[in-house]
Amino acid sequence: MSADPSGIDGLPIALRTLGLSCMLREYEAAITRAEAENWGYRQFLHTLAELEAGERLRRKIQRLLDDSDLPPGISLMQLEQGKIPEKARRQLPTLLSGDFVRRGDNLLCFGLPGRGKSYYVAALARSLIEQHQMKVLFVPTFRLVTQLIAAKRDLKLPGFLDRLDRYDAIVLDDVGYVQQAAEEMEVLFTFFAHRYEQQKSLLITSNLVFSEWDKIFRNPMTTMAVVDRLVHRAIILEFRANRSIREEMAAARKLD
Repeated sequence: MSADPSGIDGLPIALRTLGLSCMLREYEAAITRAEAENWGYRQFLHTLAELEAGERLRRKIQRLLDDSDLPPGISLMQLEQGKIPEKARRQLPTLLSGDFVRRGDNLLCFGLPGRGKSYYVAALARSLIEQHQMKVLFVPTFRLVTQLIAAKRDLKLPGFLDRLDRYDAIVLDDVGYVQQAAEEMEVLFTFFAHRYEQQKSLLITSNLVFSEWDKIFRNPMTTMAVVDRLVHRAIILEFRANRSIREEMAAARKLD
């Protein structure tokens, strides 16, 4: 394959106009390689197209990660399989397929503080972004409640809930730590009800099992209504351990 100077001169302008930034950056090296290896035109074009597609996918994933607010440094690669409960470990390949999010099912993880449920869910959420390009938001419950109250005060709650609908899955971390003011419980119930009606997934971690959620919502009927919506389409995992992961790490450091 030989280069045609008359056609090449205008190529950078055309690629820039089309927004093909990776092809613009790589085409000269691709031409050199094509001539050295005697590529045909199909292989040359396919190589450049693959480079552009790969670059666009990487940028999309990075945008999704930036938008997710996931804690940094968390991934399945760093997840210690031996410290995951057996059921959660067995369930992981199914969860990684992303089908439960496509169905609008929930993932509910319960356990005492430090048992690894937040790390597990955050690592799963990151994989859903990287493998399936899903839109995910990680938010501590107290922060979401604060945002919901502010939106309600400004008469913008319906619009705020609609904006949250753009996320395929929302990770709601540490539900059990929410304060018990009536207004806070009201907006949290509204959020759960809206998410259920839209058939959008929630990934929830809580140090309180459902039988203790009356400590959150205080009203037994409200508690029952929330639990009913969450478990209707849900995968439930329990994270049990005699000691927290942080306690084990502290003990290991002392031994060192």
